[in-house]
Amino acid sequence: MEWMSSSMREIEPKNITNQEQKEKIAKQIAEKVKDGDVIGFGSGSTSYLAIKEIAKKIEQEELNITAIPTSYEIKALCYELKIPTASILEKRPDWAFDGADEVDKNNNWIIKGRGAAMFKEKLNMVNAGITYILVDDSKFVDKLNEKMPIPIEVYPEAVSSVKEALLDLGATECVLRKAEKKDGPVFTENNNVILDTKFTEIYETLEEDIKSITGVIESGLFMEYPVEVLH
Repeated sequence: MEWMSSSMREIEPKNITNQEQKEKIAKQIAEKVKDGDVIGFGSGSTSYLAIKEIAKKIEQEELNITAIPTSYEIKALCYELKIPTASILEKRPDWAFDGADEVDKNNNWIIKGRGAAMFKEKLNMVNAGITYILVDDSKFVDKLNEKMPIPIEVYPEAVSSVKEALLDLGATECVLRKAEKKDGPVFTENNNVILDTKFTEIYETLEEDIKSITGVIESGLFMEYPVEVLH
């Protein structure tokens, strides 16, 4: 246990922005937890704070829940906090929560994936009855994709052909995400790479068009999902 706790100190979020507002949202999501729930646990700093609040409620009220984590970091956090976990193959989430990088305030279109976990995040979202998107006010934008790129998870051998196809769709920028403390690209937990992409226009079928490209595993563009934004 001490070994795991030491590792957790190394991967917990540092310098959380707008922490007071995020802590308030974390408490809101913890209030929704009921005994027996199967919950999709998202990634990111707001999700991290929410999970800590959920752990407090579990201990105080002696609840039994199961988490379906979307990343190694979140699975490790659940282990440290003694929250049982399962995979989406084993259980279906009753509901889920997650953060976001940008939210279009006009129609709740979302960009996610700065943490490169969008495949599992979307898998939880499509299987949960409702997903609560936890964001502070800084994440709302008038126009999606102006500041944050859309991350696209790509099979490594398909990078060149996928880049060409994205440019044909109207991409103005398509950059292989580099790792910060190693040579070469970031690899996802599915052993794929990320193309951070910007488009001239975010149109209604763009997510579907991106997914139709051979070699694309998933995109960080989330459109028309059953979500409720909490802020």
